[in-house]
Amino acid sequence: MPFSSKPINPSPLHSRLKRNPALFGVPFLLIIIGASFGLQTFTQTRYDLQDQKVKQMSSEQALGLDRKKKKFDIREEYYKLSAAGEQDWEPKRIARPNDFPELGVPPTEPPVKP
Repeated sequence: MPFSSKPINPSPLHSRLKRNPALFGVPFLLIIIGASFGLQTFTQTRYDLQDQKVKQMSSEQALGLDRKKKKFDIREEYYKLSAAGEQDWEPKRIARPNDFPELGVPPTEPPVKP
């Protein structure tokens, strides 16, 4: 005997939602849209605080605190680093392990497979 699709004691809310499903969907959409407008004030506050920080930095710049700084030029830094790199180190040859031949020299024996 299969189970019947009708409950034994149907609630009036269940039967009303079954007849008209928009009664569930409309309040749900109203909550989603209302929350969007509610969160708008919090996000606006966040952006206002960020804007105040930027304005504070511009007022420090207006006082002339950044005049001492030298302009940054990437080409100048590149030339400094490339010149310093040639002076500070010297290439040294590292001894190879015994089972590896020198580069360009063919091995005298075939490699041993374990």
